[in-house]
Amino acid sequence: MKILIITLFAGIISVFHTYPDPFEVLKKVDKNMISDTKIIKGRMIIYGKRNTREIAFISYSKGEDKSFIEYLSPAKQKGTKMLKLENNLWIYSPSADRTIQLSGHMLKQSLMGSDISYEDMMEDNTLADSYNAKITSEEVLNGRKCWVIELNAKVKDVKYEKMKIWVDEEHYIVLKEELYAKSGQMLKLITFSEIKKVQNRWFATKMNFKDVLKNGKGTDFIIDNIQFDAPIEDYKFTKAVLKK
Repeated sequence: MKILIITLFAGIISVFHTYPDPFEVLKKVDKNMISDTKIIKGRMIIYGKRNTREIAFISYSKGEDKSFIEYLSPAKQKGTKMLKLENNLWIYSPSADRTIQLSGHMLKQSLMGSDISYEDMMEDNTLADSYNAKITSEEVLNGRKCWVIELNAKVKDVKYEKMKIWVDEEHYIVLKEELYAKSGQMLKLITFSEIKKVQNRWFATKMNFKDVLKNGKGTDFIIDNIQFDAPIEDYKFTKAVLKK
């Protein structure tokens, strides 16, 4: 009888178990990720079929619509610059001394042979504003208890129609993302690690981008230093900076 009562009690608890409001969870995730400005020094490590390449960069961003990236090494990429203003992206190549604008399907192309596309680099929308959300389950990932959240786009200007994310229940940071096309085809897998507290917010300083349609280990995106809400001169977000 005692065992029966315990079993029934456990069943009642499971029936009434509720998850938090997914919108509130996303707002807390966005609070960790989004700031008025960001300055990042970091590296991309691209694992190719025959060799591994490391590319160093510095990036500046302001809000969701403005960002500027300059590649620092190796010599072949040094001086290459990218400027995003709203939905427009320009790239300056020092070897050709030429600036080109990318748009449409060109934004889906690989960035320097990596598993990251140009549009991935442009994506900086808040999750709460861009997606409808539903918490479907709880899982333990890398020893951390997570909510599993399914996201479906509610605006047109997002790069992925569907997403599935694993959110750390304590720190409100995404530990894993699955990115899908509208058809339901999974396109990319992103895993987040080396979580650190930076200026009173939790932040992943290492991400692995994996194009699931290709073989290989993907691309590591490593943040060596990040500053939130640091002052940035306005000229960083003008086309004149590309050839400066």
